[in-house]
Amino acid sequence: MNRRDLFKISAGAVAVTANAQSHRFFTAEEHAVVDELTEAIIPADEKSGGARAAKVADYIDARLAEAFEQDERDRWRAGLRPFLKISPDQRLALLTKLAANEKQPSSAGDHFFVALKHDTIRGYYSSKIGIHDDQDYKGNVIQQGDYAGELP
Repeated sequence: MNRRDLFKISAGAVAVTANAQSHRFFTAEEHAVVDELTEAIIPADEKSGGARAAKVADYIDARLAEAFEQDERDRWRAGLRPFLKISPDQRLALLTKLAANEKQPSSAGDHFFVALKHDTIRGYYSSKIGIHDDQDYKGNVIQQGDYAGELP
């Protein structure tokens, strides 16, 4: 076997491994649930795609994989645990209940919802869909209108 053959085999093995494990922190089931929950928080509409189209679950997965504190990862896993055990309809009901307590979080579930919502918003509005489609960002252009950066 020569060097080129060895390189081809190695490159193929790396490609297969990368495709087999696309999530860095979440399991496949956890990723699917996070994807469902983030889409419930920011759903697609006629103007722009929702959290699923913006790949917010992938953003959260990458962020947690690189999180400095293990405690943050543990809180996410603990917060997801109740959602993994119930049906999609029950997930939506639980998410709605947690959203009602958002102003005064008292339980671990309430704190999980706040973290989920925060990361969903951050991931969505830092994506191309959130910036360009939803916010109609035009880039670096001259501001027109009554207030164009000048004080009277």
